Amino acid sequence: MKAYIFPGQGAQFTGMGLDLYENSPLAQELFEKANTILGFSITDVMFEGTAEELKQTKVTQPAIFLHSVILAKVLGDDFKPEMVAGHSLGELSALVANGVLSFEDGLRLVSKRALAMQKACEIQPSTMAAVLGLEDKVVEDTCAEIDGVVVAANYNCPGQLVISGEVEAVEKACAALTEKGAKRALVLPVGGAFHSPMMEPAREELAAAIEETTFNEPICPVYQNVVAKAVTNPAEIKENLIAQLTAPVKWTQCVQAMVADGGTEFIEVGPGKVLQGLMRKIDRNVAASGASFEA
Repeated sequence: MKAYIFPGQGAQFTGMGLDLYENSPLAQELFEKANTILGFSITDVMFEGTAEELKQTKVTQPAIFLHSVILAKVLGDDFKPEMVAGHSLGELSALVANGVLSFEDGLRLVSKRALAMQKACEIQPSTMAAVLGLEDKVVEDTCAEIDGVVVAANYNCPGQLVISGEVEAVEKACAALTEKGAKRALVLPVGGAFHSPMMEPAREELAAAIEETTFNEPICPVYQNVVAKAVTNPAEIKENLIAQLTAPVKWTQCVQAMVADGGTEFIEVGPGKVLQGLMRKIDRNVAASGASFEA
């Protein structure tokens, strides 16, 4: 079975999407529509902006979403997903690709999500750290022992877990994990503690927007970050999407569930190759490649 996977924040690069814009009238139309919906020219930043400009949360999330979704749309009849999943932000791209959300509603939610997360980051200093070379349970137990808020946030692949929380608690956890034999426990250059209780204000704000949005029957199952299993019921999809901002991204578990359910060919749709790299660490026996558009 063909599984399409969609990347999250961090996959952006200068010039992203320009080839689509220049070679596909449909892509051009959708990018221009996005500029109107967002109220600023995101194409200018994507095509010509600096890495620093692309790093602004209000830009990064819609930019990655647009690259992914527009690429899926221009693939036309070649895009026939039998299962989809997205890493964090990528889940919204996956939901547009499998027909749950319209392009316009998906983009509006991504924009609201980005701004709500930005606001939550400004309330209290918080951060994330990558932990390499330890069992998940060791990381989870260590976080539970630390005073303050620090939790497992992204299960990226076996031996790579990202933790998230208050700056001081994350630093203490990194020191403790290094003592327990982590190859690395490195604080990441991110704006805040995504996928942790620190995102509660953003979750509340986004929940209101999600509740007002129409969710359709999907054309194929989506393997959602929060539950790491196939979901087809629109009401459940909505519920899981609301929970996603404060819950961990169970990416390893999502991929394992897709493989167990018959996924044999995984195609990353969007900028970069981050998910293809993780795929090789999760299951070496499965084919992983990137989608490409030939004009």
